Amino acid sequence: MPPPQESAMSVTLTPAAADKVRTLMAQPEQTEATGLRVKVVGGGCSGLSYQIALERAAEEHDSVVESEGISVFLDPKSALFINGTQIDYHESMMGSGFAFSNPNATGTCGCGTSFTA
Repeated sequence: MPPPQESAMSVTLTPAAADKVRTLMAQPEQTEATGLRVKVVGGGCSGLSYQIALERAAEEHDSVVESEGISVFLDPKSALFINGTQIDYHESMMGSGFAFSNPNATGTCGCGTSFTA
C-alpha cells in the first residue's frame, strides 16, 4: 500500500485541543495511536456531524495534516467539508469537548457537533 499523501489541506488544532489529544494518546489503551482521525458523516440535527477518533495510522487515500505536532487524518470525502476548520477543546462546569470552527458550514445546530454545508 502506498503511503498517504501529505496534504495542502488546512485543518488546525488549537494548543488546548492538541494537549487533549496528547493526553488521550498517552492512555495505556492508546499507546499505538499516531494521530487523530477527523471525519464528517451524515446525521445530526443539521445533516452532517463530526466524528473524531485516535488511530494507529493513516489509510491509503487519506490526507495527512500536521498541526501542533499532531497528525490529523482525513478521508477524501471528509476533506471536502473540513478544509479550513479549526478544532479547539473546552472544559467548563457545563461540560467539556472538542469544538469545530468550520468556514464551510452554512448552518450549525445548538449542540455544535452538527452542521450543513
